[in-house]
Amino acid sequence: DSICQAYEDEIQSLKEEIQLLTEKYEDSQQESTFFSEEAILKSIESFEREFQGESKGHEPPPDLKAELESLETDLSFLMKFVGIQFTSHSKKIIEKTKNRTVQKHRISGTCHSMSFQLEFQLLEMQNKENVCSAVTDLSIVMDSGEDSNVGKFLSSIEERGDILTFFKSLSSYAEWYEHRRCAFQHFK
Repeated sequence: DSICQAYEDEIQSLKEEIQLLTEKYEDSQQESTFFSEEAILKSIESFEREFQGESKGHEPPPDLKAELESLETDLSFLMKFVGIQFTSHSKKIIEKTKNRTVQKHRISGTCHSMSFQLEFQLLEMQNKENVCSAVTDLSIVMDSGEDSNVGKFLSSIEERGDILTFFKSLSSYAEWYEHRRCAFQHFK
């Protein structure tokens, strides 16, 4: 009986592993359908050229290197200016049809000394002339302490799906929160 139970446990474990691998494979297939075959082939060719260039010891073109440094400088400036630093981002395509795409995003980061995490779905509808985007199922988790007004504000932002207002308010609130915290520390 114990040998049979061990085998059954092993079979169950293997079934769970197969299920997990199947889900990962379907996710990767779903994400790869987001790009056209032509775009994938171009990316592969570009990668091969870069790989061959690196193996021969070639440096990237100077203008590309300068552009990258410029972009890094701009990004650093913006992060210092608004105080928001993103620590992670993940995107998963939930549904993709000819005219409609639904993506699930998870973003986490810090603003001054406050941490935050956003999770939302981005619905993109395409008609003949343009693409319309809408944020749905917005969920915000933020370390706001005991302030109930912040909780009410976050609830209203979640209901409206207004990410832009969240980031504008977060930057200002976190900056003043940090000033208040320093002032209270000083008087303690």
